[in-house]
Amino acid sequence: AVGAIMQEIARIEGINLVGVDIGGATTDIFYVWHHHDEKADETREVFNRTVSANLGMSYSVSNVLAEAGLENVMRWVPFNVDERKLRNRIKNKMIRPTTIPQSLEDLIIEQAIAREALRLAFIQHKDFAQELKGVSKAVDISQAFRQTTDKSIVKMPELDMLVGSGGVLSHAPRRNQAALMLIDGFLPEGITRLAVDSIFMMPQLGVLANIQKPELEATAKKAAVEVFNKDCLIKLGTCIANRTVPKKPRGKVMTITFTMPDGKTLEKAYGRDDMELIPLGLNEKARVRVVPERGIDVGSGPGRVWEGEVEGGVVGVIVDARGRRYKTGLDATGKQYQEASVPLPEDRNERVQALKRWHSVLGIYPDYDL
Repeated sequence: AVGAIMQEIARIEGINLVGVDIGGATTDIFYVWHHHDEKADETREVFNRTVSANLGMSYSVSNVLAEAGLENVMRWVPFNVDERKLRNRIKNKMIRPTTIPQSLEDLIIEQAIAREALRLAFIQHKDFAQELKGVSKAVDISQAFRQTTDKSIVKMPELDMLVGSGGVLSHAPRRNQAALMLIDGFLPEGITRLAVDSIFMMPQLGVLANIQKPELEATAKKAAVEVFNKDCLIKLGTCIANRTVPKKPRGKVMTITFTMPDGKTLEKAYGRDDMELIPLGLNEKARVRVVPERGIDVGSGPGRVWEGEVEGGVVGVIVDARGRRYKTGLDATGKQYQEASVPLPEDRNERVQALKRWHSVLGIYPDYDL
């Protein structure tokens, strides 16, 4: 049902969309893509859904730690935590799944785990959503896995919108926190709109959008989309992120010119590891010109300028100049994989300082001294 409403939104707006519903025991990823077939000269819609049954924020939280590893969870935490105490906190969450964080430290650790759950679930989704060999497609799931070409059809620079749902995202104390969890978990590239479902009505609206009676079908779909946009969807804003990074540690990445709704112009240069929040409210749009440095890709190709409109939201426009690091290799089955990650500083003290700086400029935990 959740996938049905996402399909309807993507179809109406003509966009490529990825949605996530992260729960206590599972994490569902929904993918709606529009591929243009040049030979047939037509655009076809591709929909995929995967369920990561072992990745969740309460009943399955220990599985997230086991699969991600302590080091990957701790890379998002800007303070020292004793490993034994951390494991005890996570086990307490598993046996008391309805509890919520009681301190800022608990909240930060929970959101760090959420980043890893989102990352791992998306990796599993991309492994499944692959093009198949040959003209004839597989007829069952076992054939599908035998025919994979290791070429995922999920292309992040083509992603238009990322929608999050589930308690850790929808009920985050600040919407800025939800936005950064989506960015760190999915690593969008280029220009991507961010949103969350605030009241968990997507399943019900998906059922409404799927009514099959001919006399009600069109009206039901229209009503479902209207309710979703007006009462459920919280537009967070837009993320502008580069794919590649300069070789120098603090090398210049790009220059962005913002023409704001009031006509004022704001021009800023960004270096590697920079992040910034540009205020742009709900229903506001800004004209943006992104000029990347040589070899830097912001979604249009290395060194190519991107120009267009970006939408604001309750958070605003987040500029993420950290770039992406790509790791390739072979998994246990001999299948080639490519995994993206944020190039965080390897030195722990430097990494902690970087996290604190990003949290400060984005207003993640504004009233606390970490």
